[in-house]
Amino acid sequence: MELSVAEEHRDFGPARTADPSERSADGSLSMPLDRSADPATVFARLANERLDATYGLAGFLLGDAVEAQDALQEALLRAWRAWPSLRDQTAFPAWLDRIVANVCKARLRDRRKLRWAPLDDGSATEATDPFGATLARDVVGRSLSKLSADQRAVVVLRFWRDMPLEAIAQTLGVPLGTVKSRLHYSLRVMSNEIDDETR
Repeated sequence: MELSVAEEHRDFGPARTADPSERSADGSLSMPLDRSADPATVFARLANERLDATYGLAGFLLGDAVEAQDALQEALLRAWRAWPSLRDQTAFPAWLDRIVANVCKARLRDRRKLRWAPLDDGSATEATDPFGATLARDVVGRSLSKLSADQRAVVVLRFWRDMPLEAIAQTLGVPLGTVKSRLHYSLRVMSNEIDDETR
């Protein structure tokens, strides 16, 4: 997946892969970006570098590939609109992750309010959803569906993204104690769900 847009639209601009010398050990940008560069070009470069990771984050949070694509598109649009407010461009990865997580959490909350009715006209074809299939394949993945949007975000960031608790707190914009509490209760819910399913 790569962002590209015609010059007249200037939505994101062309992508450029970062030089390895611009990255720290954790993969984040380690030096400031050129302030004289076109903002659309800089945004596109940073967004392209994070595209696969943010799509994966959205996919595991939502458990659905199509919804993850929609959420990522919405998050990128929000990020582009808020781009001028980002003071430290080296914080882009955590900033974008926060936007993606917030969009996904809102979608998960909305999902609980909506009632879905299957449409069966006989002409539908089965499509494989990589996120849905992965989560449905094992008991741990299925237990994620029992968590609230906030709990699910913490679990996915901690165990799928392997983020330290402090980074999760920064990404979600909540206190460290809140992250610890959500993780504790999430693991309890998941453990109970797994116990019930394996009996």
